[in-house]
Amino acid sequence: MARNLLVKQNFGDLALPNSSPFAKLLDSCIQSNSLRHGRRVHARIIKTQFASEVFIQNRLVDMYGKCGCIDDARKLFDKMSQRNIFTYNSLLSAFMRWGFLDEAAELFDSIPERDQCSWNSMVSGFAQHDRFEEAAEYFLKMHKEGFVLNQYSFGSVLSACAGLVDVTMGIQVHALLLKSLCSRDVYMGSALVDMYAKCGEVECARSVFDGMTDRNRVTWNSLITCYEQNGPASEAVQVFIEMLDHGVDPDEVTLASVVSACATLAASREGKQIHALVLKNDKYWSDMILGNALVDMYAKCGNINEAGFVFESMPSRNVITETSMLSGYAKAASVEAADLLFVKMTEKNIVSWNALMAGYTHNGENEKALSLFRLLKRESVWPTHYTFGNMLNACANLADLNLGVQAHTHVMKHGFCFRSAPEPHIFVGNALIDMYMKCGSVEDAFGVFQNMVERDRVTWNAVIVGYAQNGYGIEALHMYKQMILSAEKPDQVTMIGVLCACSHAGLVEEGRHCFRSMIEVHGLQPWNDHYTCMVDLLGRAGCFDEAKFLIETMPIQPDNVVWASLLAACKAHRNIEMGEYVAERLLEIDPTNSGPYVLLSNLYAELGRWKDVTRVRRLMVHRRVVKQPGCSWVEIQSHVHVFMVKDKSHPQRKEIYLILRDLTKQMKLAGYVPCTADLGIDEEEGDKEVYSEEIQTVAGNGSNSYGFVHMLNHAMAMAPVLAIIVVALVYCPKSEFTLG
Repeated sequence: MARNLLVKQNFGDLALPNSSPFAKLLDSCIQSNSLRHGRRVHARIIKTQFASEVFIQNRLVDMYGKCGCIDDARKLFDKMSQRNIFTYNSLLSAFMRWGFLDEAAELFDSIPERDQCSWNSMVSGFAQHDRFEEAAEYFLKMHKEGFVLNQYSFGSVLSACAGLVDVTMGIQVHALLLKSLCSRDVYMGSALVDMYAKCGEVECARSVFDGMTDRNRVTWNSLITCYEQNGPASEAVQVFIEMLDHGVDPDEVTLASVVSACATLAASREGKQIHALVLKNDKYWSDMILGNALVDMYAKCGNINEAGFVFESMPSRNVITETSMLSGYAKAASVEAADLLFVKMTEKNIVSWNALMAGYTHNGENEKALSLFRLLKRESVWPTHYTFGNMLNACANLADLNLGVQAHTHVMKHGFCFRSAPEPHIFVGNALIDMYMKCGSVEDAFGVFQNMVERDRVTWNAVIVGYAQNGYGIEALHMYKQMILSAEKPDQVTMIGVLCACSHAGLVEEGRHCFRSMIEVHGLQPWNDHYTCMVDLLGRAGCFDEAKFLIETMPIQPDNVVWASLLAACKAHRNIEMGEYVAERLLEIDPTNSGPYVLLSNLYAELGRWKDVTRVRRLMVHRRVVKQPGCSWVEIQSHVHVFMVKDKSHPQRKEIYLILRDLTKQMKLAGYVPCTADLGIDEEEGDKEVYSEEIQTVAGNGSNSYGFVHMLNHAMAMAPVLAIIVVALVYCPKSEFTLG
């Protein structure tokens, strides 16, 4: 178009009454983004009497700036003998448009008299290029100098507040906006909803939305995205339904946000309905962001086949698409498929590596996860806190302290100080504490805790639960009290650790107090796990009536675990009357579970009531209840070695018996006498004397694996860590795996 106009003007441009035709030509060049034709128009202008006219020179500066030729715009600006505010604003806009922010600031300072457009260019330009602090500063100066703030000013500074996640500044801007003529503008309302959403202020975003008399699609999208990102995700779906009821048509942004909310809720039914809506409209199907959201939604809902269908049907994919699919395969235990997709990926980012590593740890392939970390290091991929979290989780699952220490070294090399900002490095500190606790290195775990610059509730929980699991009940309670003093509010996980610590330490009164304070002081509703801990605590202390009353007055239905905990206490204290009552309750809940039969039979056996033992066994036969055979196992290098009752299949059983013989001698020297009462349910009564003899001799000829298993069980009951380590070292080679 510019070329045609230029041809038409060639015949008599020297006699034109004014420069308006040239201005129109330059506008055409801007619209077509044709720098070549713009230069031709400039060449023609130079030959006319308008060459030094400020108006046409301003249009030329504007044309060069908008077409991306900043150097020519600046040269023309410098040569101008006369300039006005439009000259400055044209070059200022060009600088901002193409990211020359420092040059723009220098030019802005040189403007003799600035107008509203000059200030808005600075505020919007810095906001668009993510230099939010400068944008806010220029907005503040603009307001101080008395310039009228319009929708461009407010829109840009609200974007800056959102980028800074500064809700305090956002509220101040909101107050200014309410005093202006723009307060009822639909675009300002949408910008406010978006700002509050990005600052995490869901109620404020909803309040602004509800107060708007006029809304558009952007407004609805902002609120839906607010709920999708901040929760509750169910509200995002509800607002979407309201949007449809109000006759507002959704777009790709709407649908992608709602699908992401369905992914968070694992709501595959609603997600499929959105998918059906997408399939009905061809323009939606080509949108990659929406396609990625659908793949992610199906993957998180466990519908891996549907995720694969969307993945294969997408006309184009990117690294986000492939990473979502990879994560879906990993969570669905299709590690082989995840491996294959990872190898085929033409582009990988750290999220892809993290997804596969998380898949390995989730499916028990811990050594593969660590091998992947070594490959990541060799390929010079920069790890994130999630990378180290997955690596430490793998070390914890392997209970390999040596690897855990190596992982800790890698963490320190990357300078993780365990702060909350700018990235959640505190996540890595929590993972380190969990790893050390699971490896039994309580001192190292506490050392990490002490060195953390900041802590959150998960940090305290990891220490408290870790202490409780490792038998440090007093220390766990001390940390709980320190947590309260630090003003960190406990949650249900905290209280499970506290009650377990009270149970293991035998602190009945302390346990009662903590359980009451959980409800009355902290306002936490107990789970079944909390009642199980309390029943275990009371049962160990012999408070059977109180434990029974607690179970029967639970506001939630007691499960078999709660009753089984009390039954185990009855066996330990030989309380046959209560044991029979509890066993009946257990059999009412699940008559096919062999556990109650075994515990009750063993309780009878301890008291020498062999007729009752026989009665229980016959009841099991009558009800076709099969007891699982006794079993012990050790996991070394991701390979599980299993030992069953009467099992003779292990290739290294002779070596194992030799070490067990030495263990038995040491245990006898320590004064340990094995208890044989628990053997009554495992085999026929006539075999009890044989079993007892086998245990005493520990299968000296190395041929009776049953004696080995029971001796191992008794050894582990006395010293589980020592027994399992010694046996593992005998028949398994030492792991020489390193993290590089």
